[in-house]
Amino acid sequence: MQEPIEETQEGLTVTVCVANDQGLHARPAARLAQEAQKFGAELFLAMDGMEVDAKSILDILSLAAAKGTRLTLRGVGADARHALEHLSALFRNRFREE
Repeated sequence: MQEPIEETQEGLTVTVCVANDQGLHARPAARLAQEAQKFGAELFLAMDGMEVDAKSILDILSLAAAKGTRLTLRGVGADARHALEHLSALFRNRFREE
């Protein structure tokens, strides 16, 4: 089930959960960054008060998000809603091909 996308003063946000057994390690982080780069919107990933660029694999890895971690995806720009829908689906599908 998809979490609802909410409108805030800082843009659109959606909460996602890391379901992969090894957390948000190199492969899923690379896939997330690669998919995020397809969108024109500014995309961010936040955890415990730390927010990083969702288009940067190194930034994503710096979060060290373990299995079960809840993260907030934030998007700003014309295609932000589409981007958040697409990226949150990656988390729901454990980064497997759809």
